[in-house]
Amino acid sequence: MGAGHDHGAGASEGRAGDFRGRLAVAFALTLLIVVAQALGAWWTGSLALLTDTAHALADASGLLVALIAGTLMLRPASSRRTWGFRRIEVIAALGQAVLLIVVGVYAAIEGIRRLGAPPEVPADELLVFGAVGLAANIAAILILSSGRGANFNMRAAFLEVLNDALGSVGVIVAAIVIRTTGFQQADALAGLFIAALIVPRAVMLLRETFGVLMEFTPRELDLDAVREHILAIDHVEGVHDLHASTIATGLPTLTGHIVVDDACFRDGHAAEILAQVRACVAEHFRISVTHSTFQIETARISGDERGPARHA
Repeated sequence: MGAGHDHGAGASEGRAGDFRGRLAVAFALTLLIVVAQALGAWWTGSLALLTDTAHALADASGLLVALIAGTLMLRPASSRRTWGFRRIEVIAALGQAVLLIVVGVYAAIEGIRRLGAPPEVPADELLVFGAVGLAANIAAILILSSGRGANFNMRAAFLEVLNDALGSVGVIVAAIVIRTTGFQQADALAGLFIAALIVPRAVMLLRETFGVLMEFTPRELDLDAVREHILAIDHVEGVHDLHASTIATGLPTLTGHIVVDDACFRDGHAAEILAQVRACVAEHFRISVTHSTFQIETARISGDERGPARHA
């Protein structure tokens, strides 16, 4: 016995579509930053500006992927794709995290190398290009800020633009230091600062998206507590094969086998127990009844299923 339901486009998909316009504007602004800072890096030879350009390029790529993913997520489910393209946002965020880690590692290696042999960087030009990048990043932050919690993609996009803005601040500070003191290593230090901004947040995002793709239990869900709640329901004798995973942002799923007394099938009480179990997980663990699926079975059937190997 289980819950039959439709996984087609719903409110969450609609929210993804609502943010496509913001992603498009943020992408255009970030692409402008890439072009401007690439010219600046070529003009000045600045590592900080070059690193921030690579970071901005990663941002632009990530925003473009997020925009495409936001469109694909709106496609309806079908008999071949029962969840539609909901998980595309997780895959896109994973790709962005990997890209940011690559950029961060490169910036760290090049920054350390340049500390020993810093090239001469024109401070005035560096300051101008840093200010242009910061202004565009602030505009993109304002556009994305209200939607940063909508899903993995919006969160990744917001973090990328925010980090890039901080990178632009690093470029500006380096330019001011070079202009006032002549300390050319400030450019390499700014590059290392940008790398330090990129890597930890990218690793965190990588870990979270990897957990979703591996179908780990959602961090906010205590599966042992779920089991205890179900076992506390009258006539429930056991729970096994209890599994929880996340399909996409805000879409946890739960499945399990519920063992009840044989008499519950004779008197028709099994259906009522199923309803109680679904209501329990919806009330206490906020898992929608349309996304929880349980099989009600007798102890004999449960023993036949598991055989010599027992499952969680």
